Amino acid sequence: MNLFLWGALPYIAFTFLIAGTLIRFFYFESNWTTKSSEFLEKKQLRIANPLFHFGLACVLGGHIVGVLMPKTWTAALGINDHMYHEGALYMGAVAGVLFIVGFLLLMKRRFTVKALEANTSTLDKWLYLFLALAIFSGMTGTLLNYAGFFDYRVSIGPWFRGLLMFQPDPSLMEGVPLEFKVHMFSWMAVAIIFPFSRLVHCLSVPLNYLTRPFIVYRKRDGAGRDK
Repeated sequence: MNLFLWGALPYIAFTFLIAGTLIRFFYFESNWTTKSSEFLEKKQLRIANPLFHFGLACVLGGHIVGVLMPKTWTAALGINDHMYHEGALYMGAVAGVLFIVGFLLLMKRRFTVKALEANTSTLDKWLYLFLALAIFSGMTGTLLNYAGFFDYRVSIGPWFRGLLMFQPDPSLMEGVPLEFKVHMFSWMAVAIIFPFSRLVHCLSVPLNYLTRPFIVYRKRDGAGRDK
């Protein structure tokens, strides 16, 4: 089971993520949509959306430093284990709270506004479930690890970098606490669902807005002529 979960499943997730996204973009581009719900409800979205996305950006930044960067790199910058742990704990907790509050507000909006609930598919609900598991298991792992008993930079970090280098080592995940394993499994589930969900909108960058001409609006007088 460990071999499948930490040796094979990550590559299955990466395959779905990359191949599924490309297939959807090139062959089902008309379905490349967020199913935007802003016109259905705006008041709650004004608060929840910035909190969620700002928290997400902070969390992703922390993961890049903590998982993709080896310990030797931060040590070379003069950041010892204690300094790193303190920063990861407090900054991660703040980012996690913002992320969770934003997510909960979005879920409240999604399932309490009837028009939004009707626009929520079964796949959306599975997506929200695994997102919730990923978010709460990550926050749980951060808080329970306040004493620094578990150093994910010597287990999860090398494991993930090994996957990217096509040198998987599932044995690195054997002593990892359960909450971190749930966190790892959850992001793989999200990656598998990603190409078929509304999350694809995060890959759409409207660069054409930078070069397109301005739209000019003119008023008409009583005779129907442009002013």
